[in-house]
Amino acid sequence: MTSFRPMRRNRQQLSKEDCEIILSRCTSGVLAVTGDGGFPYAVPLSFVYNSGKIYFHSAVQGHKIDAINRDSRCSFCVIDRDDVKPAEFTTYFRSVIAFGQITVIEDVDEQLQALRLLGSRYSPLNEEGLQHEIDKAKGRVTLLRLDIEHLTGKEAIELVRERE
Repeated sequence: MTSFRPMRRNRQQLSKEDCEIILSRCTSGVLAVTGDGGFPYAVPLSFVYNSGKIYFHSAVQGHKIDAINRDSRCSFCVIDRDDVKPAEFTTYFRSVIAFGQITVIEDVDEQLQALRLLGSRYSPLNEEGLQHEIDKAKGRVTLLRLDIEHLTGKEAIELVRERE
């Protein structure tokens, strides 16, 4: 298991519970993997967080899938808040980064569960339409699961001071 460095400004570190709330609330983030030639490859994605795991859907082939097949280590960053404060020359930010291993889901039941979680997240009031989309997606989409090994979040010092 990898050893992750402690946050330098630990007063600004969010609790695990706050990180999980942010992951449950947000709908997009940036997945970073090791791309072609060892260059970082970061791609924005929709996601759903459930039971300590992050689920994504993807095309069956492409840069992201090739990178994951070469090296399953990744990070996923979500920005919860980014309020620009021009007069203060800063931003009031809050973000979360999950580190872990990303896996192509092979189990059919888990694939269906991931599709249902994603569909319910983005179209919660359309069960009939969701089932139609799931039926259409079979064989045309890849489902991915990020197993989180390390979760960290940080917020601007100004937000910390507001709470104190």
